[in-house]
Amino acid sequence: MIIRSRRIEVISRKEFEMIDLTPQVEAFVQECAVADGMVFVMTAHTTSSIVVTEGVECLERDVPLHLERLAPKNPEPGTFGYYHNRLLDFDGRLGFNAGDHLKSILGGVSAMFAIENGAVLKGSRQRVYFVEYDGPLARTIFLQVTGT
Repeated sequence: MIIRSRRIEVISRKEFEMIDLTPQVEAFVQECAVADGMVFVMTAHTTSSIVVTEGVECLERDVPLHLERLAPKNPEPGTFGYYHNRLLDFDGRLGFNAGDHLKSILGGVSAMFAIENGAVLKGSRQRVYFVEYDGPLARTIFLQVTGT
């Protein structure tokens, strides 16, 4: 049984951005030389997601925009507010990004794929994306391959 882990850094350049991780995931699987197993991808951050969707530019724009409508960073005055957007008494920091945390919950923080004959099993159009909601920032992604 082989178990290998890697941390990769992703640097977002925008407040909302989708970054295709598929090449890094596939390269790590190849490097691990696992014939059959699993690859796990996870973001280490609570205001980002790992999502799997079709790799087209229009979806790269649609996903963050739709999630912004569902969990806006700044809700319209008089609609609702976030309990998180305040001075956080437990650490003295200002909470301002509740909508970004909610987007992360909606998008999910991880994805897993089977590995068969040394290749990641995924649909022909599936891509693995890191989605940034609170950028620009340097972010850490965990990859882990297990198998034989």
